[in-house]
Amino acid sequence: MEIKSLRNIEYDLLYSSFRKAFKDYDIQLTKDELFSMLQRRGFVAELSFGAFDKGQIVAFTFNGIGVYNNIKTAYDTGTGTIEEYRGKGLASQIFEYSLPYLREAKVEHYLLEVLQHNTKAISVYQKLGFKTQREFYYFIQEEPLKTNDKTTDSSITIKTIDMPRREITEEFSDFVPSWQNSFDAISRKQDDFKIQGAFIDNELTGYCISEPETGDITQIAVNKNHRRKGIGTLLFKESLIHNKCKTVKIVNTAIDCDSINKFAESQGLSVTGKQFEMIKDLKLS
Repeated sequence: MEIKSLRNIEYDLLYSSFRKAFKDYDIQLTKDELFSMLQRRGFVAELSFGAFDKGQIVAFTFNGIGVYNNIKTAYDTGTGTIEEYRGKGLASQIFEYSLPYLREAKVEHYLLEVLQHNTKAISVYQKLGFKTQREFYYFIQEEPLKTNDKTTDSSITIKTIDMPRREITEEFSDFVPSWQNSFDAISRKQDDFKIQGAFIDNELTGYCISEPETGDITQIAVNKNHRRKGIGTLLFKESLIHNKCKTVKIVNTAIDCDSINKFAESQGLSVTGKQFEMIKDLKLS
């Protein structure tokens, strides 16, 4: 068995290995869906690694590379091991093997998210030096939803807009978006997203960025001076009009952010699960 970079590995082989590793998961991705996900999350093949047995990928980590919180960061966008090779510590071996290459590429942090009920994986990450940064909720609900109809301002108009300027939207948001929901991630696949703005007297008072093909509400925020007017509800309903998926998802809301979590629940979404956001500082070891 050999561990090496995924540089120059055909995408069909990557997808085949991904399907085998995640065949027992509830949600299955098509080849196009996986390709889109990898692009959105900044996948870099030469800084991603796999364990090969007789030319087949039996375990892998797909790494995204980008800047997060102003620090060059690697992001685990998919780690898997096919069933027959589990229990051999291959994921840990691949991670340890990757570290010199990531440091050579000037990567300072390694970031990942892990389901809180996956205690085995959490234990492995802790042994590798990862520390929990934040806790996230995720919401997944089938349509139709019983949304909140409360709207108090008839002067609100909703229209499609270009990507809003970050300095504006940062004032609207109550927490920093996770890697996959960041503006960098959205910019990598911007054509896949629908961006709606809410206006009062030509002033942008809220926005929603959604991905119609997946049902993902990636970002939704309202100016703090214009809350309690039903702006978020109008934006959410507009996103449902364009949704091409049978489900609606809001993934990685900060657990301590009451505003977004209560909003999601008011729109008929209920908490599906929790994740830890974990980080390892590659400069320390």
